[in-house]
Amino acid sequence: MDFHTTCIVLLVSAVAFTCAEPVKYIDCGSAVGSVSMVDIVPCPRQPCQLHRGQSYAVNVTFQQCQTSKAIVHGVIAGVPIPFPIPIEDGCKSGIVCPIQKETSYHYVNDLPVKSEYPCIKLLVEWELKDDSGKDLFCIEFPVQIVS
Repeated sequence: MDFHTTCIVLLVSAVAFTCAEPVKYIDCGSAVGSVSMVDIVPCPRQPCQLHRGQSYAVNVTFQQCQTSKAIVHGVIAGVPIPFPIPIEDGCKSGIVCPIQKETSYHYVNDLPVKSEYPCIKLLVEWELKDDSGKDLFCIEFPVQIVS
């Protein structure tokens, strides 16, 4: 590929990345915190297509909590199936704990999609719980696992 073609490909990629919309989500029981935005990178269209063998950055902007632990499930036919993530401790995912009231935080974690996962449409339910087990946030968003 020559220099001119490379520049065009990079420009188009950058425009596509910056034109991405925040992920549409449903609050599934945030008891202590308040979610203002969910973003998954890369996810140029919705539902997000998650490729097997890839990992995706999930960024949730929310307010208020103390300490935290993440719990992620794939919900298939109404049944929650654990979706392991590399870092469960929310205080090690872009948040400085203890969290102060009335302050906005950006929780960021990876969502690895194993190559052995089946190609399927499902809901991802992502919870961040405080030290008493209450949901700081609970969100659901649709995804599609693809090859």
